Amino acid sequence: MTPTSPGEIEVSVPAMLRDCTEGRTRFTIAATTLADAIQQLMTTYPLLRLHVYRDDGQLRPHVLIYLNDQNTAWLQADDVKLKPGDRLAVLQNVSGG
Repeated sequence: MTPTSPGEIEVSVPAMLRDCTEGRTRFTIAATTLADAIQQLMTTYPLLRLHVYRDDGQLRPHVLIYLNDQNTAWLQADDVKLKPGDRLAVLQNVSGG
């Protein structure tokens, strides 16, 4: 069995976090699984990690990560295989009145 080649996926982050991603809100990365994509994103942009994850490694309560149209918190595992053209979005919940 040959390893799967990484595919290019689109990543988007909110404008308020663009200072964490070198001023970009949309860019692509190459990854084979969801876990790989998130790890790569947090390694490449360590400041983003501070805004997305708590010290204990859990997502901050106001942060959502979506793969295509599905909240990754609802997925059974993070070893979901990615296809070229998949979209990963980091979102921040906003509440108030």
